[in-house]
Amino acid sequence: MTSRQLTPRHLALAVGLAAVWGVNFVVMQVGLRHFPPLLYAGLRFALAGFPALLLVGRPQVAWRWVAGVAAAIGVGQFGLLLMGMRAGMPAGLTSLVLQAQVVFTVVFAVLLLGERLTARRVGGLSVAFAGLALVAFDFGLSGPVGAFALCVAAAAAWGLGNVLQRRAAPPDSLRFMVWVSALSAPPLILLSLLVEGAPRLAVPAEGWLSLAYVAFVSTLGGFGVWGWLLRRYDASTVAPYTLLVPVFGLSSAALLTGEPLSWVKVAAGALIVAGVLYAGGRPRARSRSRVAEPARATSAAPRP
Repeated sequence: MTSRQLTPRHLALAVGLAAVWGVNFVVMQVGLRHFPPLLYAGLRFALAGFPALLLVGRPQVAWRWVAGVAAAIGVGQFGLLLMGMRAGMPAGLTSLVLQAQVVFTVVFAVLLLGERLTARRVGGLSVAFAGLALVAFDFGLSGPVGAFALCVAAAAAWGLGNVLQRRAAPPDSLRFMVWVSALSAPPLILLSLLVEGAPRLAVPAEGWLSLAYVAFVSTLGGFGVWGWLLRRYDASTVAPYTLLVPVFGLSSAALLTGEPLSWVKVAAGALIVAGVLYAGGRPRARSRSRVAEPARATSAAPRP
């Protein structure tokens, strides 16, 4: 598949998804007040997966791809992410650090799928990564290093899951995510029993409301849209737009929880947005007089 830019409608869809996932970090922080992290993740996928299994058929792809994405995104990404937040990573900052998944997605896509990278996209991702490095340096001076490392590991697991999902290319993204959720829940709940002990489910309504949001809005809706976009575009084209997630994550955390919004976070967010805009923009067309002859010469060449 050749690399191409998102259409305006699909661009709006990608930005809306970033907003849903940005607010999701604040919602998860609320849920972690009432549930231990592995149990919270397991219940999230149980709610997202098992009731919906009654309404969908088989996942329409080989079971190894369902299991692989469940292990990478369900168990790996969300298990590590929630453990990192429970260990001390604030919601807004977590939304920023997790976007290292863009770099991991592109690396895995190049190594495992043979996708090409343009110089423009490399430049944009480099600027965005500089923003992530800035916030990592600032947090490392005062925050828990272990919590930060867990979030980076979660980003790597997400990047691998993105590439596995693109390789699977499920024809029905929502059905695929239902099965991924169903396969993610049992190992997470088992790990919770082994690590966190017997569950305590007598929690207030806000805990269950947070679970409903992350299960139905963020998981089923969000990853359904995400997989739909990945089937139509290169992973290295779609992934940069998730760097807008920390813009919504930081702003919602500041507005709803009072998380400090320092100049370092603002600068890092500005670098990330600039990198996304540059990597996702169309290169400036050369003048027609300069490209007329080469265009005729290469029009019949096979596209890679």
